[in-house]
Amino acid sequence: MLAGGGYYWRVMREIPVRTVAPRQNVEVRVFGIGTIEAQLVSRVGFQIAGKLIAVEADQGDIVKAGALLARLDDDAQRAKLRKSEATQQQAAANLAKTQAQRARAEVTYQQKKSVNLRRQTLVGRGSVSEEAAEDAKAAEEIALGDARIIEADTRIAAVLQDDAASQRQIDAVVLAQHELRAPFDARVIARSKELGGIANAGEAVFTLIAPDSIWVRAHVDEALAGGLNIGQPAFVRLRSEPNRTFETEVVRIDQENDRLTEERRVYVRCRVCNPEHQIRYLGEQAEVEIVKKTIPDGVFVPFKFVEGFDGRSGTIWMLQNGRLARQRVTLGERLLDGLIQITSGIEGQVVADDRTGLREGRAARPRDGS
Repeated sequence: MLAGGGYYWRVMREIPVRTVAPRQNVEVRVFGIGTIEAQLVSRVGFQIAGKLIAVEADQGDIVKAGALLARLDDDAQRAKLRKSEATQQQAAANLAKTQAQRARAEVTYQQKKSVNLRRQTLVGRGSVSEEAAEDAKAAEEIALGDARIIEADTRIAAVLQDDAASQRQIDAVVLAQHELRAPFDARVIARSKELGGIANAGEAVFTLIAPDSIWVRAHVDEALAGGLNIGQPAFVRLRSEPNRTFETEVVRIDQENDRLTEERRVYVRCRVCNPEHQIRYLGEQAEVEIVKKTIPDGVFVPFKFVEGFDGRSGTIWMLQNGRLARQRVTLGERLLDGLIQITSGIEGQVVADDRTGLREGRAARPRDGS
């Protein structure tokens, strides 16, 4: 009797089991590890070499587009600019002089032409000698030649004036290159040169980023990346502030996965963060959770209670008409808290219990509160 009672107590008696209830509005999230990066990064420097005589910005500064960052010694270039300005003024004076000479030569030519015309008319009447008529004709031709020479000199003077203006413009541009200015509204994240140092042409003096281009580049397992789309909400937790969450959204998804790590690169950005926001330290590690979708109503079971999972289905325990039974079901989305969705195959109540006395056909009832 004792043995029978023990067998009944351990094997045959009805046992309470924990069951799961449907859940509403369940967010399906995927997890990724990433770092803070900037989409727009510019390493700016001078186009020419020189000695730094002024450094107006340092790392951490917020600068506006066009703000002066640094300046090179420009005394020699200013002298060259003054010389080219003087050359331009001289060229302008020469042009004015030749233009005046051209006007005078034109008047002289018209006078000689008129005299020649009169004498050629009078020579036919015998009022003027042949010699006088020939002298008038020669004088006209000489005046025409002089006018053409002055015209050529005028064109040369105009070209020289344009050349002087171009040289002045070149010298002004080179002078402007002695100043380094911000190309856009930026935050300085690095300064590579100090006052008095020599900056080589093309060498980076500052590293700038556009504050509104900061994002988190996250790496998501490609097996979980299905359904990710631009515009989906995401939540970022920084390593320096593990107890604080920042709301962001997906703004870019790379079109090529990493073949080595089998991960997809996803970029999320905070739309309301200001430049002084905590998400500003490039390279800091961050945890990212992206909300792929929300399931309005569904049944979820802890994944540890699923047996024989093949990626799409698995076997779980169910309570059917007061008896335990093993059931093959179709599975769907996995959640970050270890639950997995059951999409079809439910015939009874889903059992999620850690007890070891579960067997096919055993009498059971839902545990109170489950």
